[in-house]
Amino acid sequence: MKVRRRGFLHLAIGAAAFSASGNANAEVYPTRPARIVVGFPAGTSSDITARLIGQWLSMRLGQQFIVENRTGAGTNIAADTVVHSPADGYTLLWITQTNAINASIYKKLTFDFIRDIQPVASIIHVPAVMMVHPSVPAKTVPEFIAYAKANPGKINMSTPGIGSINHVAGELFKMMAGVDLVAVHYRSAQFPDLLSGVVQVTFNPLPSSLEFIRAGKLRALAVTSTKRQAVLPDTPTVAQFLPGYEATAWFGIGAPKATPAVIVNKLNREINAGLVDTKLNARLVDLGGEPVVDSSDQFADFIAAETKKWAKVVKFANIKPQ
Repeated sequence: MKVRRRGFLHLAIGAAAFSASGNANAEVYPTRPARIVVGFPAGTSSDITARLIGQWLSMRLGQQFIVENRTGAGTNIAADTVVHSPADGYTLLWITQTNAINASIYKKLTFDFIRDIQPVASIIHVPAVMMVHPSVPAKTVPEFIAYAKANPGKINMSTPGIGSINHVAGELFKMMAGVDLVAVHYRSAQFPDLLSGVVQVTFNPLPSSLEFIRAGKLRALAVTSTKRQAVLPDTPTVAQFLPGYEATAWFGIGAPKATPAVIVNKLNREINAGLVDTKLNARLVDLGGEPVVDSSDQFADFIAAETKKWAKVVKFANIKPQ
């Protein structure tokens, strides 16, 4: 199709004006309230942490950042909501390790997480702790591995659901240690059966584990991070006995893929400022997290690596959605 020269010039000028206008709008972002879509219920670690970040962004950017809980389908409903929202920075996704794990578990999603979500900023990493019921004779990870090998298929491992960090952390342990543990998934609280000895071992996030460890109701064998944790200084890492082992929960912020770079960079800059702010940093540490300051590109690389890592575990354990 041919375009007359005068008409072409008008189109070019118009396009340039539209582009300039779009960039200008992005520069003054935000001009109205934004939402952070969280795939977990109110009161969970994700919800609490997201609200802290939302409050920080509201204070820094002069507009409300409101947490919207969209639960269901293992956080896939929340991700789908954001993927199919306008790429204007006003609908953000609370990203966790669950999104990286789901990429391998669910085969018929309406989106490709790596392709369709733009990582914005990392928030925190949350280690888990390998705990056993006191009836288990093992006092160390090597002793537990020996005990498990002597009792294949007889040791129950509790999780709060298929694909949870508890579940995949345990499956990674099984894969690397060569032991046969029976995963028992709970839709409600797992701790009653763990405390009564119906199940014998779990790999649970550190914040919700400390009270049971300190009360002597459960025995901590190791933490799942690459380094020891200050709240459990005498507890070794799993990696000391299984080199290369690491399984941590992590939280971050994402946006629809085509979100302008100026908005992504602005959000990254403001979130990172919060992570090093004395008060907010202390609140996040109190929740059991380790604040992680990254660029959006570094966070994207981390998500890609986590997705690849957990894909191997999902395949090994033949994990299927419920």
